Amino acid sequence: MNIIVSEAVGTGLLMIFGSGVVANALLEGTKGHNVGSNWMVITMGWGMGVFVGVFTSAQFSGGHINPAVTIALLGAGKLDAALVPQYLIGQMIGAFIGSSLVWMHYRDHFVRTENKDIKLAVFCTAPEVRNTPSNFFSEVLGTFVLVLAVLLLAEPEVGLGALDALPVALVVLGIGLALGGTTGYAINPARDLAPRLAHFVLPVSDKRDSDWRYAWIPVAGPVVGGLLAAGFFLIAVTGDAP
Repeated sequence: MNIIVSEAVGTGLLMIFGSGVVANALLEGTKGHNVGSNWMVITMGWGMGVFVGVFTSAQFSGGHINPAVTIALLGAGKLDAALVPQYLIGQMIGAFIGSSLVWMHYRDHFVRTENKDIKLAVFCTAPEVRNTPSNFFSEVLGTFVLVLAVLLLAEPEVGLGALDALPVALVVLGIGLALGGTTGYAINPARDLAPRLAHFVLPVSDKRDSDWRYAWIPVAGPVVGGLLAAGFFLIAVTGDAP
């Protein structure tokens, strides 16, 4: 399996679990609708998505499944720049396909759901309070925590080993529980941008706009957070300057 296919499979599985748990928790008429604590269920689902996505792709591509991780590994000197486009292409393709499959799976429930914001939430994130500096900071901080953990775990040098999937999944779970209440913790540009594009192009029943005015924050914020984590790793952990 080459890098593009591996990252597409891993990121696609991430989205099937992640978007799938949001759909099951929030769309009308599902078995999971209004059952228990939706936020706990959603964060658990995303955590499991990270575990499965990383585990299935780790032996082939290092299991990045996140452009912020790929770019941070490049910044930390753990990845060849020539490989970066393959990672990003695979991640975007996988996220688009995975979120599209969730829409197909829950299509009848999209029709039954009247709340257009909930339909969009199955695909991508949105802040609870719209404040650009605060929203940007939330994505930077969440991704900084994630990427620093990844850099400390990364073996082999290109990414994560299969056995490291569980601790990374637990970090994502913790980020969701502790920091996710502001923006929905995208902490992954592909996880937000490609599904937002899917929402835009797919014939989702009675949908709203795709909120493109906000779309740059869950892309730029994670990239900045990942690069800051890489710089911190180089200075504080390895003793090297960026």
